Amino acid sequence: MPASSRLAVLIDADNTSATSLSALLEELAKYGVPTVKRAYGDWTTQQLAPWKEELHRHAVQPIQQFSYTKGKNSTDSALIIDAMDLLYSGNLDGFAIVSSDSDFTRLATRLRESGQTVIGLGRRRTPESLVAACDRFIYLEVLDSRESAGEPDEPDEEAAPLPDLRRILVAAIDSTSHDDGWTTLSAVGSHISRNNPSFDSRNYGWPKLVELARAQDYVEVAQSQGEPVRVRLRPSGPAKGATKKTARKSPARRAQAAKKS
Repeated sequence: MPASSRLAVLIDADNTSATSLSALLEELAKYGVPTVKRAYGDWTTQQLAPWKEELHRHAVQPIQQFSYTKGKNSTDSALIIDAMDLLYSGNLDGFAIVSSDSDFTRLATRLRESGQTVIGLGRRRTPESLVAACDRFIYLEVLDSRESAGEPDEPDEEAAPLPDLRRILVAAIDSTSHDDGWTTLSAVGSHISRNNPSFDSRNYGWPKLVELARAQDYVEVAQSQGEPVRVRLRPSGPAKGATKKTARKSPARRAQAAKKS
């Protein structure tokens, strides 16, 4: 997205900690200008008291939503209604939905159907359905070393395991490489983002994709001054300890040679 893109940042405060706010707004500044900033919740409860100072500091508008029925989260409905109103206003280029709640999956899908870019931000326990419904999904844990929320996951809501890194990189390089096996790192990154919305090199301990690629022993990285970074899969040679002659023999011929010896 262009840096001038106008974003609506809609925060499910009942499902997100106030300690994440600074980091997530700083992250979203990479994608555009947070033009609309709203946080939804029942602000009469003590649970949301830590939000008060953060809302003032970052000029986020609190949207009051009472819990009319015990055990029901009416915050979701208020956020969804506002999102659709903002969509039809036609003044925005994208939406950032801050929640780990799968109830927003259909909203994300609907916004994308209308041509909007949707960025999701939530914890590692976010259901795959919501992650897949977004153009890009960012785990809050990578934004804040304080475990972003400062609150443990619920016992029955374990963090989703990270996708297998080797499988992702190999598939992306194979899909974008030319006849000589080389491809640009930017092409690899674009391919990964299209197929894995939550992929982020920071999830694997590296701040940049190029650093992540260099750390993999099966990836070769080349960079010339003034040229884009190129990558390819390292050619696989014969097994260690095997001579070239042995490597060329078929299994049957090797068995015959073993009997003669």
